[in-house]
Amino acid sequence: MKKKVRLYSTPICTYCVILKKYLDGKNIEYEEVDITEDEEAKKRMIEKTEQMGVPVLEIDEEKFITGFDKNEINEALGI
Repeated sequence: MKKKVRLYSTPICTYCVILKKYLDGKNIEYEEVDITEDEEAKKRMIEKTEQMGVPVLEIDEEKFITGFDKNEINEALGI
């Protein structure tokens, strides 16, 4: 079953760019959300993670991964 992946990011986040390249390289489809332009998404991200840092991956609206933890990402996405 295909997982729904959302990436919370900002335009100036270096790790966000690295994570996007990683996901693209693994052919993982994701929705990118720029939290500098979407206040509701920013509030959701902070509420769910209790952190303000990006990148944050949301998987199937239930799992949140903060930062670029390749092992955790691979396990959560089954890659």
